[in-house]
Amino acid sequence: MPLLFILLLFLTATAISAGDLPAFREAPAFRNGKECPRIVRSSLDNPSMIHIAMTLDETYLRGSVAGVFSVLQHASCPENIVFHFIASRLYSHNNNLRHVITSTFPYLSFHLYLFDSNLVKGKISYSIRRALDQPLNYARIYLADLVPSAVRRIIYFDSDLIVVDDVAKLWNINLGKHVVGAPEYCHANFSHYFTQEFWSRPVLAASLKGRKACYFNTGVMVIDIWKWREGKFTQRLEYWMRIQKRYRIYELGSLPPFLLVFAGDVEGVEHRWNQHGLGGDNLEGLCRNLHPGPVSLLHWSGKGKPWLRLDNNRPCPLDTLWSPYDLFLRHHSSNYFFSDT
Repeated sequence: MPLLFILLLFLTATAISAGDLPAFREAPAFRNGKECPRIVRSSLDNPSMIHIAMTLDETYLRGSVAGVFSVLQHASCPENIVFHFIASRLYSHNNNLRHVITSTFPYLSFHLYLFDSNLVKGKISYSIRRALDQPLNYARIYLADLVPSAVRRIIYFDSDLIVVDDVAKLWNINLGKHVVGAPEYCHANFSHYFTQEFWSRPVLAASLKGRKACYFNTGVMVIDIWKWREGKFTQRLEYWMRIQKRYRIYELGSLPPFLLVFAGDVEGVEHRWNQHGLGGDNLEGLCRNLHPGPVSLLHWSGKGKPWLRLDNNRPCPLDTLWSPYDLFLRHHSSNYFFSDT
């Protein structure tokens, strides 16, 4: 093989390796006002800190960056926010992910954790959409095992949302005796989230008996990490994942186990904090309108993602609300493709 050809092959491979993550423009620095309490960044148990968890992967990275940008832009004390990012241990470019975050948000306080997909290997069943079957989609179940013990409370955000209000308002909700706080939707037909196999087995169906079970979307949750650990809720969720492998009692990825464990025992949060479903359903991803009422958070749950529709020149009206938070540099990432199936 000619030496020149070998050299070209090496240079091409190097370029692909270095450039297979998208580039983003640097976000402005967001600073605390005089009214913000001062914190020591090395101490994670400071009550004035706000802890937010999100996952990072190549498919949703553009959405994650937009989500972080939106949180910082509307926060009253942005320097008091600590992000906890979770990436797959099998993902070969975690150093590049860290570089993306530090170059886009040079002043951001964050931690990066590696999620071992072997924790859910053998527990995941195929669902109606491949994106819902990815191991990282289940990382929220293991938050209490990933974040440091000093973190008492955390907000979990999906990577397809933007916040248009001060996140401190969500952080400061009173969870009371509950482990999880989230907007609830009690008008939803709860039976649709489980198969006939579930309802036909009295032992399984009895798990919901006597509970005022309401639907909630797991893309926005306030979680008491200490209570989660004490109650062994990771193990409770894993129990239903094992039942699913045996009987196939649901079709929707990581959501149904949360409903089975927490439904009827969630601290209700104002609906303004999860205007979800803007990505349509899980099959077609058609345009949708906002729910009635005020808005603090817009969530493109469903198949349709705003960055994909904008790039295809087929945006939905509400996608234009997401685009101001998009820091993606197209001329640096012309060979990079985002996809969601």
